[in-house]
Amino acid sequence: METLKKICVYETDTIFHIVGSNDDETSFRLLEVDRQVPTKLIISDDREVYNKVQIQKRIDCFRPDVSFPGDKQRKSQGFQQVISAFGIIGFVKFTEGYYMILVTKRKRVAVIGAHSIFKIEDTTMVYIPEAGSKSPSNEESRYLKTFQNMDLSSNFYFCYSYDLTHSLQFNLTCHNTEDSPKRKFVWNSYHWEGAKDLVHPAWHLHVIHGFVGQVNVCIFGRSVYVALIARRSNRYAGTRYLKRGSNPQGDVANEVEIEQIVYDASMTSFRRGRYTSFLQFRGSVPGLWSQDISSMVPKPPITLNAADPYFHHAAAHFNEALKVYGSPIIIVNLVKKHEKRARESILTDELVGAIQYLNQFLPPEHGIRYKAFDMAKYKKHPHLDVIAKLESIAESVVKETGLFLFGPVLDTSMQHPNRNFSTTDRIVYKQTGVVRTNCVDCLDRTNTAQFMVGKHALGHQLFALGFVSKTHLEFDTDCVRMLSEVYEGMGDTLAIQYGGSHLVHSVDSYRKLSPWSAQSRDIKQTVSRYYRNAFSDAEKQSVINLFLGVFRPSPNEKIHLWDMETDFNLHHKDSSYRNRIDKSNTHWFEDCVVQSLPLPYEEMRVPPKDEQLDDVDIFTEYHQESQLTTMSDLFCISSLPHSIRDYKPKTTSDISPFKVRISQPQRKEETSQHSIFSLPFSRDSTKPATVDMSSSEDSSSSSDDESASIRSSGESEQNDDASPLKMKDVFPTMQQTYGIELTAPSKEDAALYQSFVTKGLVSHDEIRQFRSKSGELVPHSPMTSTNLVPSCSFPGGSIFEVPPPAVSSDCLETYRSYVQKGTLGGVTCSEEDYQTYVQYLRKQ
Repeated sequence: METLKKICVYETDTIFHIVGSNDDETSFRLLEVDRQVPTKLIISDDREVYNKVQIQKRIDCFRPDVSFPGDKQRKSQGFQQVISAFGIIGFVKFTEGYYMILVTKRKRVAVIGAHSIFKIEDTTMVYIPEAGSKSPSNEESRYLKTFQNMDLSSNFYFCYSYDLTHSLQFNLTCHNTEDSPKRKFVWNSYHWEGAKDLVHPAWHLHVIHGFVGQVNVCIFGRSVYVALIARRSNRYAGTRYLKRGSNPQGDVANEVEIEQIVYDASMTSFRRGRYTSFLQFRGSVPGLWSQDISSMVPKPPITLNAADPYFHHAAAHFNEALKVYGSPIIIVNLVKKHEKRARESILTDELVGAIQYLNQFLPPEHGIRYKAFDMAKYKKHPHLDVIAKLESIAESVVKETGLFLFGPVLDTSMQHPNRNFSTTDRIVYKQTGVVRTNCVDCLDRTNTAQFMVGKHALGHQLFALGFVSKTHLEFDTDCVRMLSEVYEGMGDTLAIQYGGSHLVHSVDSYRKLSPWSAQSRDIKQTVSRYYRNAFSDAEKQSVINLFLGVFRPSPNEKIHLWDMETDFNLHHKDSSYRNRIDKSNTHWFEDCVVQSLPLPYEEMRVPPKDEQLDDVDIFTEYHQESQLTTMSDLFCISSLPHSIRDYKPKTTSDISPFKVRISQPQRKEETSQHSIFSLPFSRDSTKPATVDMSSSEDSSSSSDDESASIRSSGESEQNDDASPLKMKDVFPTMQQTYGIELTAPSKEDAALYQSFVTKGLVSHDEIRQFRSKSGELVPHSPMTSTNLVPSCSFPGGSIFEVPPPAVSSDCLETYRSYVQKGTLGGVTCSEEDYQTYVQYLRKQ
């Protein structure tokens, strides 16, 4: 049974009947939620799979008996369809009854193979207790309003058939026997706590928060999809100045795992396709430190709140990193090292001291690597090149960690043999270790550094797929500009979520290409970020604490969320984490983690993936045959940014995405304030979400993928009204290729063809057969005055049917050889073919 993709909620006076189905509406499940006990969540799931006839009979059983005498109004209200949706986010309770949270609008934003990734566009909350219950208390109403301030239409994502919480490497190589996601990245995990064991897993919808973007790099007609998935951690989550450092469990503030997936889009199957990915992550410097913004200064001082001579916070953090990513852990620290008045350098000293101490007890080959780079100093100096320095750092870290490669035909010449896990029919190379980037806020400088690492990784990924002959990608090419916009869109999104404003410094700022007008914009963003941090972060932090279940309301609770002066105790409940692993201050790591290095223990503890890589119907999942669509409506055509359509200048005929565009026309996305992957930034992240309790089936079902397409402009400002790109702009005409040009038929030819078609249509109304003089059966219709006697070159054939021609064994063998080469790659040619080729070259 596949995941439920359509939800219908039926209401009676005592029960909510929830019917879930697959996309084709061929299999159904039924869930019943009791409404009579407001303070308890009572859910009944029979775990049966129904067909359409069976589920209709069950629905008919819910309807009241119209023959029973009684109140007509009660009959009309006793059973009704409340809402249609695309999934259940979960259930939540404050001080009184439970609410059910439903996804009512979604938008497809990316595809990984045949698996579609959706962004939540709208949600609704349904109050479960029966109608006529007492009106909510003031506390209940206030908690509800605070909860709805979490805008679920702002960068929350889900996928029905692919685990977004785990990396591509884990999903393709590890068999998740427990079928459980990585709870660290599931933002609705708290909402399923009371119901996950009561219902079938097909009802579960795992939602991540962060960013998802994808582009189509078209390489001479071959589509290569580049996807970027940013997963924000739900542990120690919060806003900029209120969440710094880490908690005792090693969870750091603003921790985001970023995965760059590149694959050949001509094959959607995981089993036969070619996929590559690269992981990196960002996070605050681990430790107990903070910044006090009560003094209202532009740069609040950094304070170490408590002495940690044995670096227990850092130890817990790096133990978890080794467990998840393996070794080596490479830290790229972008914080300032030398200052006239120590501020950022306090964090550098703390981080260096932690690494030096912890590395004493790790095996040398698995020690934590450290790379420091003062980006602010380089940016201010007119003769120092920030990008060149980041290029060298990116080259070294990608070489040390490697990439994840998966597929039948991949170039692995630049991969370390120790990462080889290939089989007889598939090449598998794993990424071991990860690069961890940080500055003070983990926003502007971090985003630029991670883009440079991603740019270098993209070169290696395209090289492994066989699309480029070298791993270095030049700036000012369509490919790199597309990647830059994806990273800037991600940076803007994460900056709004954590800092309250867009990025202040982009990649072009560090390349020193930004115009003077950009500096005024940067000042505006700085002021906006400081204002939001000073005046709205406290409310936003309360919303996050309530949504994630860090603070859980209770009717007997004397202190409410809005009465708390600080949430420090909510996030630092266990201050004795150092005793969880070992009481020794030297044995800071788990033995099972070190024993599995350089591979991550998280992958070693589960069995390897079997051959069942594609656990969904690929054709149905990708093409949506149950829905009426047109070619222009397909996601890969209408919504996915395309290198030729959206980035290639009109003035050139070179369609290569790796061509350096020296004189670029001014592009629309460069003249606007935000990139094509940015949010609708006019939306305030703290604005209450609109709750529509009257959504209907028609409105919700038609909202799927209804939003405008995401695409950037490839023309200059003055060419905005120019005609769209046509086939003749890319490919040669028939006149150039064949020497002829197709023209419209004359009136006589059109009339003759229309007459032929008309006779053919009439002869199909009632087709009979008669035997001709040669003994063949010929179709005949008595309704026409003209008998169309077909002639065919194939024996036994006619205009209605042609028997398939016989294929010789030599032709079959040639075709099998062709398919084999396409699947496994080229083979060594025979000596006879080699000599023929040599003679051909000599004649040239």
